[in-house]
Amino acid sequence: MISRLVERLLKLPAPVTRRLAVQRDLRVPMPDGVALLADRWAPRTGGDGLPLALVRTPYGRRGVFGALLARPLAERGFQVLIQSTRGGFGSGGVFDPLRQEREDGLATLDWVVEQPWSGDAIVLVGPSYLGYVQWAVADRLPPQVKAIVPQVTESGLTLEFLREDGLSLETPFGWGVQVAVQERRFSLLRQRSQAKRLERALHTLPLAQADVVAIGHRSDYIQDILTRNGHHPRWAEVDHRRRVADVTVPVSSVAGWYDIFLPGQLRDFRTLQELGRRPRLTVGPWTHTGNLFASTGETLRETLGFGLAHARGEEPPERAPVRLFVMGAEAWRDFASWPPEGYAPQRFHLQAGGVLAPGEPGGSEPDRYRYDPADPTPAAGGVRMAPDAGRVDNAALEARADVLTYTTAVLAEDVEVIGDVHAEIWFRSSLPFADVFVRLCDVGPDGRSVNVCDGLTSLRTADELAAVTVRLWPTAHPFRRGHRIRVQVSSGAFPRYARNPGTGEPHATAVTLRAADQEVHHDPAHASAIVLPVRDSRK
Repeated sequence: MISRLVERLLKLPAPVTRRLAVQRDLRVPMPDGVALLADRWAPRTGGDGLPLALVRTPYGRRGVFGALLARPLAERGFQVLIQSTRGGFGSGGVFDPLRQEREDGLATLDWVVEQPWSGDAIVLVGPSYLGYVQWAVADRLPPQVKAIVPQVTESGLTLEFLREDGLSLETPFGWGVQVAVQERRFSLLRQRSQAKRLERALHTLPLAQADVVAIGHRSDYIQDILTRNGHHPRWAEVDHRRRVADVTVPVSSVAGWYDIFLPGQLRDFRTLQELGRRPRLTVGPWTHTGNLFASTGETLRETLGFGLAHARGEEPPERAPVRLFVMGAEAWRDFASWPPEGYAPQRFHLQAGGVLAPGEPGGSEPDRYRYDPADPTPAAGGVRMAPDAGRVDNAALEARADVLTYTTAVLAEDVEVIGDVHAEIWFRSSLPFADVFVRLCDVGPDGRSVNVCDGLTSLRTADELAAVTVRLWPTAHPFRRGHRIRVQVSSGAFPRYARNPGTGEPHATAVTLRAADQEVHHDPAHASAIVLPVRDSRK
């Protein structure tokens, strides 16, 4: 009954069999003598020699991964090996996030191809960390691996959060807490109290003490993300971006417009695309942890249609290389590439009086607001691993005195935006250290402002007037006739991004919070703008 309900929610094709056998706790030896545990799912009869879907996870082999990955695939033509990564859920060794996945992944593949039940075809599949471990080995795959299907993930993973010009706090810190407590007794029952501890921890000063508040002890991973930016040598061994160019097996990536890893996932796709490797890309209206059945269903359908076909030596069903869910239109559309052709950058300028328009700005005084890190501008929806992630009503956020808004007149025709988005904001602060957060919104005829995409840049010379480039998340969104385009400018989105204390102290040790007076300029010599990839409606 549960299996049938899951497959209806996932919108999967009919199963080949319902009769499965599960071999629990297979021991997979690593070169250093550690054994990692794995469960093998297969049809009770005829399972040996079937194409193998390999799933490597730090979150346990049972429960959701059995129901949403292993069982659906094993019922539809695969045998499935789902393995717990080092140091978790019975696997030996110590879990050191991200650092041992290449060596362990390659050793696991070597073991799999030697098993008597293994056939001559393997497909790597899984979301998030389960997709990152695919990239960790993807340039040195044995010939038995025929395809990989990474979902909401990328080859650099944590590194996007650790930008020197914008430290993401909530996601990597929250994940570090999650993996630290997930095997504690009654952890599922304690989720509400754990969420409250996490919230307290994110407000802790100094942040170097926050892991103790959240989990009761020090976490090496959390200390690393607080003290070492993405360029630090400590992260070199977990950065697999350089391997993408050497990947030769077929790749089908499944991403989400509000996913935390979208920019890196699109980068990986473009690397393969530019090398002529013919990768496939699907981007839906998903957040990282929300829309679970929709995004997982898409991955399973790609694994069955794309991965299983390659595993059998067949051509997958014909499909455009890029399939995008166009938000606002609420419809899927096919394209030949990312970013798609036919979309040219168009500048919409910030103007006096809160106006946003394509024309050049006139003479005007700058707009001003005060940012106080003791009462930081909050995150609302958007790219988060939080209950309100994704598209939300921005009314409360835009009512704050520390958020500026600039809005177009009512649109006389559709403005279709698909591709990379950035803003150029002429900005000055009373302090050298400040952040610039920019959000693009769609304002409907009813006045409701819904976020489309956003981004943040941190400055160290903010007391000097300069044009600040802010990279927003890519998007696919038509602003409909009768709607308006809005841009927000502020100095934070806490706790998604660490609040800027205004002192220049390192995030981990800062204890002093200084408020700052900010200026956004929009005169002819300082033409602030958001730059949108707009389709020519005449074409």
